[in-house]
Amino acid sequence: MPDVIRGLWVAAATPLDATGAVDRDALVRHCQGLIAGGCDGVALFTAAGEGPSFAAAERLAAVEALLQAGIASARIALGTGCPAIPDTVALTRGALALGLTHALILPPYYFRDATAEGIEDAFAAIIDGVASDRLRATLCHAPQDCGVKVPAAALGRLRARYGRLVAGVVDSTGDIAGFQAFRHAAPACGGVVGAEVEIARALALGGSGAISAMANVVPGLVRGMFDGPAGEVAMRKACDLLAGRPFIPALKSVLAARCGDGAWRAVRPPLRPADAAAGARIAAALTVIEARRAA
Repeated sequence: MPDVIRGLWVAAATPLDATGAVDRDALVRHCQGLIAGGCDGVALFTAAGEGPSFAAAERLAAVEALLQAGIASARIALGTGCPAIPDTVALTRGALALGLTHALILPPYYFRDATAEGIEDAFAAIIDGVASDRLRATLCHAPQDCGVKVPAAALGRLRARYGRLVAGVVDSTGDIAGFQAFRHAAPACGGVVGAEVEIARALALGGSGAISAMANVVPGLVRGMFDGPAGEVAMRKACDLLAGRPFIPALKSVLAARCGDGAWRAVRPPLRPADAAAGARIAAALTVIEARRAA
């Protein structure tokens, strides 16, 4: 059982059917294709997967579908963070009962004025509530999405208290100085980034990998960042194509264009689908970037 998320994991987008339910068959095909294409694992129901828009039962049913399709539990991480600690505990326990170990846990994200000590208390309550030696919790630092930070010092104290149950942190901010602070506070923890352009720098600081949303559409460009900084210009150009837009609808529109399945454009309220033509234009531009990078 791997203790730490390593390598390239994809923050998988979540396909929906005509009723707005998770299209589990499409999700299985998408994840199988990503893994067959060289990705090391898939992270389900993160921010890029519209995680907060899905109930616990929906998330667990999706995990079951992937497992039944033969995707190994060690290649799946589940976003389990909820505003209420008992909900996070129950969802995380449900994931462990299905055979998963990796849980991606946001801090409770309603009270924006919570102190560092309060955030530490919340994570401790979650770990104590789950009460399983199999848990490998990756704490999610994504204040740009949820409005609440994971303090680096809290990560260090939690690791000292719980050992490998606190497996790591994913820093989605793109702030490499902040990532370095996590490495200093908890050097035994895995350190994962979400900003693709920072992958090479994060690895040089001892990071263990990335959980990438852009890998849904350009996994080769993202994988190239693991070989060093030479691919950063191409990666930055790719990311810039989606900048300034509602990210999830834009990502799913590009994915729809790239795979030829317009159903991928569907998002859950309160999000609205992005324009199909814009997605097609971005997809075409990405193809040019990939070709130039490969040349």
